[in-house]
Amino acid sequence: MTFSTSRREFLRDLGLSAAAFPFVLNLPSLGFANQQTRKQRLVIMFSPNGVVPKNFWPDEEGAQFTLKESLTPLEPYRDRTLILKGVCDKVRGDGDNHMRGIGCLLTGIELFPGNIQGGSDTPAGWSSGLSIDQEIKSYLQGRPETRTRFGSLEFGVMVPDRADTWSRMVYSGANKPIAPIDDPYQMFHKLYGRMKDQESLKSVLDELQEDLRAVSGRLSSDDRKLLEEHATFVREMERELQSSGDLTLKHPVPELEPNVKEENDNMPKISKMQIDLMVNSFTADFARVATLQYTNSVGGARMKWLNVEEGHHELSHKPDNDEPSQDKLTRINKWFCEQLAYLTKRLAETPEPGGPGSLLDNTLIVWTNELGQGNSHTLDNIPFVLVGNGLDFKMGRSLKYNKVPHNRLLLSLANGMGHQIDRFGNRDYCKDGLLTGLT
Repeated sequence: MTFSTSRREFLRDLGLSAAAFPFVLNLPSLGFANQQTRKQRLVIMFSPNGVVPKNFWPDEEGAQFTLKESLTPLEPYRDRTLILKGVCDKVRGDGDNHMRGIGCLLTGIELFPGNIQGGSDTPAGWSSGLSIDQEIKSYLQGRPETRTRFGSLEFGVMVPDRADTWSRMVYSGANKPIAPIDDPYQMFHKLYGRMKDQESLKSVLDELQEDLRAVSGRLSSDDRKLLEEHATFVREMERELQSSGDLTLKHPVPELEPNVKEENDNMPKISKMQIDLMVNSFTADFARVATLQYTNSVGGARMKWLNVEEGHHELSHKPDNDEPSQDKLTRINKWFCEQLAYLTKRLAETPEPGGPGSLLDNTLIVWTNELGQGNSHTLDNIPFVLVGNGLDFKMGRSLKYNKVPHNRLLLSLANGMGHQIDRFGNRDYCKDGLLTGLT
């Protein structure tokens, strides 16, 4: 069903709220959604402190490979997974490897000189360039057919309040870090309207429900079902938020000394809530780009739900022959992989609004880290695990490279999203062009 009225007139006549109209106008029945353009999406997920190589990287190369312990949660999605070993962060300059690891991870360019001292290396400041997610966002927002309400959404889980080089990976430009939202209440607020406190949720949700009912009679049966699912999600999120009672986020303050940590037993619950909100934001077409940042570089979460009492960063410094510590680090990275697998599952089971297949068919998730291994602080073999089919890479493989700059992968992500650029970040690391073997 197509209407001759403009979007603005349609919204004015129905009196829809700002929380409802981006989702409503994404429904094919109303005739406003652009069904000719595929909705490609990119998610970048970060976890800190490196990995245990022997329990992470497959021994084999190609389509026949065995997932090591840290990656076993991806077994159901093996054919949707692409594991890249040998991709290295070659950016040097100011800062220690933790700082450069996260600050150059998505920007591919040096940090500015600054007064933030870390480790035994020189102090540093913010990154001197924007991050690839924001580069892609700007490209998509500049085209009417790919423009969305927010362009990008930055999710966090236990990211420190204090802003410093170790806690920021997203940049809108040189010296312009973007803080992720790690409070689900705040993210819900961003997505669904103004709220002064949790008690305001009911009025916001009631208004949204009224908006959805106002258009239900104009929709096809498929779109009406999608609309009902969206309304149900919003109501369930309200109940989950309110049932959490006095849930507060206790932020670990980043310290130069690695042994100062803060425990947060709510981290698994917050992770699930943020992932659910992200998937719902894609269904509503609020954004086509998202980041999900767990803690921060040198993050010291104590994962007591895994029977791990020590802080993550503290454990990452233990030597390779300390088997109990290596086992705990493997369990920690497996837990992060479980979060990736949950996000993958949610995307796979959610139909693509107005198009064939699922959200996962049009979304690529990139799971990465600031270090290859924590105890050596190496920037070689940065973990890059890709899941999904959003960029039409050839999935279901384990690939090995000979220490190629990660700038080439960043270029490939942009080009896969339709943004045809030939350099990003430090141009010296872009000379060989796109990363080979992805397609």
